[in-house]
Amino acid sequence: MERTRSGGLFGRLLGGFLGNGNGHSASAQAASALVDLESSDIIDRFLAQTDLSWGGVGTLTADDHVRQVDESLARGLDCLRSLQVEEEYWIAPLDSNMAINAEYILFQRFMGLVDGELDRQLANHILANQHEDGSWGIYYGGPGTVSVSVLCYFALKMAGLSADDPRMARARHFILQNGGIGAAPFECKYLLALFGQFHWKGLPHLPVYLVLAPKWFPVSIYQISYWTRTSLIPMAVLYDKRTMVELPKELWVDELYVDPNDRHRFGGNVRTFSVENVFLQAGKAMRLLDFLTFRTLNRLGLKKTKEWILSHQDDSGDWGGIYPAMMYSLMALKQMGMPMDDPRMLKGIEALKRFQIPDGRGGILQQACVSPIWDTAWSILALRESGVDSKDRQVKPAAKWLLRHQIFRKGDWAVREPHVEPGGWCFQFYNDFYPDLDDTAVVLMSLQTMMDEFTESEREAYRKGTKFLLSLQNDDGGWAAFEKNVNREIINHLPVNDIRNMLDPSTSDVTGRVVEMLGSIGFTTSHPAVQKAIRFLISEQEPMGGWFGRWGVNYIYGTWSVLTGLARVGEDMQAQYVRKAVAWLKGLQNEDGGWGESCKSYEDPEWIGRGTSTASQTAWGLTALVAAGEADSPEARRGAAYLIERQAEDGHWDEKEFTGTGFPCAFYLRYHYYSLYFPLIALGRYRNAL
Repeated sequence: MERTRSGGLFGRLLGGFLGNGNGHSASAQAASALVDLESSDIIDRFLAQTDLSWGGVGTLTADDHVRQVDESLARGLDCLRSLQVEEEYWIAPLDSNMAINAEYILFQRFMGLVDGELDRQLANHILANQHEDGSWGIYYGGPGTVSVSVLCYFALKMAGLSADDPRMARARHFILQNGGIGAAPFECKYLLALFGQFHWKGLPHLPVYLVLAPKWFPVSIYQISYWTRTSLIPMAVLYDKRTMVELPKELWVDELYVDPNDRHRFGGNVRTFSVENVFLQAGKAMRLLDFLTFRTLNRLGLKKTKEWILSHQDDSGDWGGIYPAMMYSLMALKQMGMPMDDPRMLKGIEALKRFQIPDGRGGILQQACVSPIWDTAWSILALRESGVDSKDRQVKPAAKWLLRHQIFRKGDWAVREPHVEPGGWCFQFYNDFYPDLDDTAVVLMSLQTMMDEFTESEREAYRKGTKFLLSLQNDDGGWAAFEKNVNREIINHLPVNDIRNMLDPSTSDVTGRVVEMLGSIGFTTSHPAVQKAIRFLISEQEPMGGWFGRWGVNYIYGTWSVLTGLARVGEDMQAQYVRKAVAWLKGLQNEDGGWGESCKSYEDPEWIGRGTSTASQTAWGLTALVAAGEADSPEARRGAAYLIERQAEDGHWDEKEFTGTGFPCAFYLRYHYYSLYFPLIALGRYRNAL
């Protein structure tokens, strides 16, 4: 489901060019207004506290229900404790879809690193997740998708499966019945072009000289999201060189075309009179000019691109901490002549291998990312909300581990905000160029667990983290995931952006989280930054009462984040817009007492708030009700009962559903510990509020 709020194409484009406060002076003034003396005083007062209150367990009436909550918390805590790694941090497996496994098989072939045994294990995991109809989808229980199925089919061929294999025959049937390769999106066709299975001229133009554009230019690399930027820049190199790895005929996938002409034409229903078509036609003209005057720009672009890629490699070998950026960067460097034994190449390849984990069934899962900072911060909060002391043998070392991972290096966010001092945290072990504002907020909340024991340098680190968050508040009052004001609407019309994932605008879920963090250290609704945030949240509330979830599925996630944030800064939880959200959330509760929402809700409004009950989404619903002062409501009690009744003996909650969002409608995630630390937080807050 596409969510746009502006009225009309001209208005959206005009706003994209003019309406985002891109001037440095305006940006500096906004930052100055937020990180003012009042903000500094609030932070200093908080840091000066020694008797910090936290949501620990209090004295309650010893009825059966409370005893059940206590028992559930105890089992869950034992389980969570047992999962800590090296007595410092937590890290859960991170499932996405089988395209990542398939892409690694293709990557090995491209790089000349073919490993038959690794191919076999990667293929085993792909086959173990094939649907009955022969397809592969993008989330558990969801339908098959053409793009993932095409890539899996192609990779399985490379791994040695015959096209006559029954599993391949079923996959081929599904793909052809659903339009074949011609129906696949841009990136799938791009990957096929690298191996001669799709013609380069059938792709939208991807100029390597894009990296030369100044930051203020409407389609500069700094006007697009970090996760796209770090992939698109090296992808432009491969496009510029029209790279093609020769394959033996038996590995070709001609059989996946419904129409042979689909090999050289870009799919999609692009209207004649549309911005997308303007870009497509301009790209065709630029291709003609590539061999004339633009070749000079191409050469300059290639030089600048290589410098950019190398300068953005983390010391660990990662690029952006995400699989696609790492894969494409290595492929581009190889294509630009870097030897395979170059230390930078070797570190990059090793970094990708760190994302691989055994699946316990003879296969290997290639993860798209890892989440130790995120998992550790939430795990600390789960321990503390469940009554564990700040000096606990597992809490204190974990908090110290997080402090050691704070980033004091300026990243890409500083291109737009050079005056802002660093101090955030990323999602992964290594990703210094792209700290995550959502992670930073959660980490800062978790570090409050040991504030009274902080050294002066640790207090200064906390102060810097808080000011970093405040300084990156967008002009519209909200917070984005990574950078400030990366929200020009024109980017959504680029032909390469066919899954609409190239912007990083303010979102309700991240804004709610940052507001919650600020409230936890003493910010209230009287502070200018909080007032701007609340105005943004009110403007984003949907007519039915909920808030969209950009990074979690979906409106239950967004509404939970907003309500907990509003409560923490002291908003009137009896306000009409808050009660509307609470009533909507109560109305979603399933017969079994839980809450659930399918990934389908991003595409079909009929699925908003609907789906099989899950532990993580039930926890979000319960926590939201507690925040809204509804802990003693029948709905909250039923939600708690659902979690208690469905907890396994080992303390965990079984959850196969994907409740994390990478890109709506395109890429979803299953965080394996969501169904552990979120129920613990929910039950802990519920118990404390009764």
